[in-house]
Amino acid sequence: MTVDIAELVRLRTRHPEAIAEAAARRVRRPLLGDNDRLMIVAADHPARGALGVGDRKLAMANRADLLERLCLALSRPGVDGVLATADILDDLLLLGALDGKIVMGSMNRGGLQGASFELDDRFTGHRAEDIERLRFDAGKLLLRIDYDDPGSLTTLESTARAIDDMAARRLPVFVEPFISRRTAEGKVKNDLSAEAVTRSIAIASGLGGTSAYTWLKVPVTDNPDDMAEVMATSTLPAVLLGGEVGDDQDGAYEKWRGALQLPTVRGLVVGRSLLYPADGDVAAAVDTAVGLL
Repeated sequence: MTVDIAELVRLRTRHPEAIAEAAARRVRRPLLGDNDRLMIVAADHPARGALGVGDRKLAMANRADLLERLCLALSRPGVDGVLATADILDDLLLLGALDGKIVMGSMNRGGLQGASFELDDRFTGHRAEDIERLRFDAGKLLLRIDYDDPGSLTTLESTARAIDDMAARRLPVFVEPFISRRTAEGKVKNDLSAEAVTRSIAIASGLGGTSAYTWLKVPVTDNPDDMAEVMATSTLPAVLLGGEVGDDQDGAYEKWRGALQLPTVRGLVVGRSLLYPADGDVAAAVDTAVGLL
């Protein structure tokens, strides 16, 4: 699909109600299909100022290019849906790309990449009431916990209340937890050791007044062989996140393949590594990831 930016802008200026109208007529589907697996393409990075892919610092900054990559990914067999912020989902609604797809709204994007307040990750994206009003299917939130940063407590409390708000509407919410720390240069780094990922899962699983509608969105540990013990920490259903893959795409696939065999792991939520693969072939990258399921 070639995205006509001029037409999107015309609709936004002349008929902004078109977004709500498209959401109201969107054909919906159950969260899980017959195979009980999920393959979601993620594109909520730009709203946190995270535009880079590898050494390309502004790779995700061209919106027409991003939308075309998303539409291609969503058209591939086995892709269940998309995770994104309101601006991107609004565009995809106007493009008619979300019929029969799972639509997941990104809820907290206030922890801007590189900011002094990065760990105070305020809920500046979709609210539970927005996800309900637009007939979307789920929400996602990021929970990075740095024991030395008071901002993490604000995020932790806000996360618990967001889980409550989603559960009150019987809407699934995918919680992406990390134990994080700042390097000597002040950059936030997520700890992917088995102990840290285990602790993050334990903390995230206990948030809110009920876990009935909570899913986990977790990374593969530094040593993939640790995943079986790590995932034994919780009975909550989980999906694997992609993260930064770099040039070793095949290595990432192998890590995902092993973890996908674990009983609580139900699928993948992957963004940049599929939308911006090193060889440029989005369709092939998506098809390979789908094949892992």
